[in-house]
Amino acid sequence: MAVLLVLPLVFAYASPEILPVDQITPGMKGVAKTVVSGTAIEEFDVEVLGILKDKGPAGDLILVRTSGDLIDRTGGIAEGMSGSPVYIDGKLVGAIAYGWSLTDHKIGMVTPIADMLKLWDLPDNRNKIPVDDTDWLNGTGFKKLATPLMVSGFGQPALSMLKDKLGPLNLVPYAVGDAPDGVQFGPLEPGSAVGVQLVGGDVSIGALGTVTYAEGSKVLAFGHPFLKKGNVGYLMTNAYVFTTVNGLENSFKVGTTGELIGLINQDRGAAVAGEVGRYPSVIPMLITVQDNGLNRKEVSAVQIVQDEQLAPILAAATAFNATEKAMDRVGPGTAKVTFQITGRDLPGDVLTRENMFYSPANVGEMAVGEFLDAMSLIANNQYHPVDIMDVKVNITMDEERRTAAIISAKAGEMTVKPGQKVDITVKLKPFRGAPVTQVVPFTVPKDQPEGTMMLEVRGGGLIPLSQLLLRRQGLDEDLFKPNKKKNKSFEKILKEFSQNDRNNDIVVDILDMSQEDIVEPTLAATAAPVAAENKSKGTKLAATEKKASEAEDAKNKSFLTTDYIIEGDTQLAIPVMKDK
Repeated sequence: MAVLLVLPLVFAYASPEILPVDQITPGMKGVAKTVVSGTAIEEFDVEVLGILKDKGPAGDLILVRTSGDLIDRTGGIAEGMSGSPVYIDGKLVGAIAYGWSLTDHKIGMVTPIADMLKLWDLPDNRNKIPVDDTDWLNGTGFKKLATPLMVSGFGQPALSMLKDKLGPLNLVPYAVGDAPDGVQFGPLEPGSAVGVQLVGGDVSIGALGTVTYAEGSKVLAFGHPFLKKGNVGYLMTNAYVFTTVNGLENSFKVGTTGELIGLINQDRGAAVAGEVGRYPSVIPMLITVQDNGLNRKEVSAVQIVQDEQLAPILAAATAFNATEKAMDRVGPGTAKVTFQITGRDLPGDVLTRENMFYSPANVGEMAVGEFLDAMSLIANNQYHPVDIMDVKVNITMDEERRTAAIISAKAGEMTVKPGQKVDITVKLKPFRGAPVTQVVPFTVPKDQPEGTMMLEVRGGGLIPLSQLLLRRQGLDEDLFKPNKKKNKSFEKILKEFSQNDRNNDIVVDILDMSQEDIVEPTLAATAAPVAAENKSKGTKLAATEKKASEAEDAKNKSFLTTDYIIEGDTQLAIPVMKDK
């Protein structure tokens, strides 16, 4: 277990005197502190223009004009200056936090320090368990200064995916590099650059801001919320600023998160608050990608914050980034994916899944889609919280197209009996390859009635024909399974997800066409022989529901896993005869 010495990370100094809002008047002048390059703290001038009563998310805001050499260099208040402490006559006033876009960037708003200090008194129920091991390394017209999401170690395709997935949260990621070797960050103090990190390790995803106030091991920063998620468990780091870019709409700092130093446990309207030397529970994730074409392996170890909304997105984007690095390209190919998710309070403790994917355009992004679904299924489940304790993802990439189309299928017996085992020989045509045959054993249900048994032989990734017909009609197959879906346990949902047909499976299933009487004639014509037989029996909806329910429970299907992604389907009619 690594030991982290935290005492030097925050200065021990006398607390500054605070200047309350009711003692602040227009015309007062002071200074503010921030970092605009490297780690050096610099000052700029501030003049009070007025008090905006109850205009902030936590109370009053102080309207100020900034000036000085630093402001001239940056073009005004920049994104990333959020939290810059403001002093008047040596007394702490608050933090630079808000501004306007496409206007005078030298004008901004200050969040009073009194509102920020309240965060230290809030309960921290999320981070009760101490973690000492660091080896896992609105209508006002103004807006909060954006907290730039700096992403280190990501290629452009993965960055684009991250941008798309985080768009609804108004988070815009920027690609940056790592801090230069040998940087001396020094202790956190008012004006220091600070990072709120969401992913750490071999890659980094985090937001930059400025420390407003530090007392002992406690830290206040930003002067506004990051995501306003309340009691959180984010990683707190120091930070390095490469430069500050003077922009037309907004200026912004370009920087990167540095060393892990603690946790951010409060994300509220007035600020973010954290503590040096305490660490949140995180999700360790190990990604191994093998590209057979280049004979290259990419291994990435990261730690992701425990957040039900963010963790699935961050995990999937990080896995996609690893595939893109290993392939060194974006384009078509085949991926074999295995992942294992371990969690506390997860039914069965572990969710494991294997599958194969082919994409003619972007196989890397296709490869992580099901993994994203699994993470979301666990993190956002409706039953109870799950602490994801470990994630392992293994992906093997091939540039070649490994797909095979079903040409034909035939049974090894002319007639069968209920309960009898019959071999189904399936002829496949691999893409640009010679035909091959596969044999799928199928057992006839013991309660199968006499008459023609229709089997569907298909690829595991295809929608069964009976369901497809219903969907084209605008109906949901769950309509024929009353109370089945909503009454499923969490354990059953996870089991079904794990055991779902795989894209590289040949699936042999009984084709249930008993819903045919509610399907339009043009669609019914695609299975005319079966439709005619069903219609002659005058099947009713109640019988359909019963049969569909029984069929689901019986699971009358078999499968064979292959080295190809199976495309297409065919139907097979087999007479069933009982002993007289």
